[in-house]
Amino acid sequence: MNKLEHIGIAVRNLEESNKLFAKLLGVEHYKIEEVGSEGVRTSFFRLGEVKIELLEATRADSPIAKFIEKKGEGIHHLAFDVNNIKASIADYASKDFTPLNNEPKTGADGKLICFLHPKTTNGVLIELCQDA
Repeated sequence: MNKLEHIGIAVRNLEESNKLFAKLLGVEHYKIEEVGSEGVRTSFFRLGEVKIELLEATRADSPIAKFIEKKGEGIHHLAFDVNNIKASIADYASKDFTPLNNEPKTGADGKLICFLHPKTTNGVLIELCQDA
């Protein structure tokens, strides 16, 4: 892992949360994007080297909808930048971490992504990401 790339926060209402986080952080979001395959709309804020990603479900069966139903709004994941996502998936799997997918998926913000199951990371959902 190179650095913390972003913190993902699950929200019920992206527009309202954009207003709240703009007021909180003192900066406006710079991008809204929909990732249809994951059933999510995202919004990004940049704070120095780290980004804040707000995630709103676009369908009831999406991972974000399920997360909010179970835990409510809040921190969903920590994302870390990696140089080679395919090699990282294999490396973490060999160290007894469980990737949620064996091949990278296309994520928001021009990234290839893979999550590590929180049961193998002390309850924290970890995202590995690489520029596509």
